[in-house]
Amino acid sequence: MNGKLTLIDTHTHLDNQKFDNDREEVIARAREAGVEIMVNIGFDRETIPTTMALAEKYDFIYAAVGWHPVESIHMQEGDLEWIESLMSHPKVVAIGEIGLDYHWDTSPKEVQHRVFREQIRLARKVGKPIVIHNRDAHEDVVRILKEEKAEEVGGIMHCFSGSWDTAKACLDMNFYISFGGPVSFTNARVPKEVLSKVPDDRLLIETDSPYLAPHPYRGKRNESAYVALVAEAAAAIKGMTIEEIGYLTSLNARKCFRFE
Repeated sequence: MNGKLTLIDTHTHLDNQKFDNDREEVIARAREAGVEIMVNIGFDRETIPTTMALAEKYDFIYAAVGWHPVESIHMQEGDLEWIESLMSHPKVVAIGEIGLDYHWDTSPKEVQHRVFREQIRLARKVGKPIVIHNRDAHEDVVRILKEEKAEEVGGIMHCFSGSWDTAKACLDMNFYISFGGPVSFTNARVPKEVLSKVPDDRLLIETDSPYLAPHPYRGKRNESAYVALVAEAAAAIKGMTIEEIGYLTSLNARKCFRFE
């Protein structure tokens, strides 16, 4: 470790329309903040092509593609095959974000479950890690991951908001636990407690930009440069320097995504 701050934003949505007026500047600010790699998430028919375009344009942007649970009702015949066809692309590092979302009532649970299972099976078939979206569905997410033998590929519990018991169950299945902006919030007691217990070699950080901006930008548009603020919060919780957290989480991201 040379003391230089290096960071990897393991989950961002740079193709989001909120960046349409200043995307180049947002990417430049991230690079200036020490972000060496960004993983952009394509999660439906519209964002998979825009994610692939970003990954092909920038050496340091990689892609994860999958079908979001909120959008699972819109998945059509041929879409799973489309995702599978992208898995051989050199810039595609994971299937995601996939999972369950019981907060937004847009897709029936049985449809979400089916689409989730299909994508875990695809991940096992192609040997790619998975990026998990879990909102208000902890018990079912853990159960389905176990039933579908997700430990064979592992992956990331994205923007983790569950209890330590849920985190432990996911750690036992070969998953990394990733934290975003909310861990910097003053009242975020549970996320801070969980982060403090996550083993150093299983910890990741992210922005989920343009959503969930960290303090002091809470409620405003998030961007990848702010992963430095997540690193700062994680460092304070872990009793490390921000450089140490940056080095550690970047090493973990490289292992998880198998960056060359």
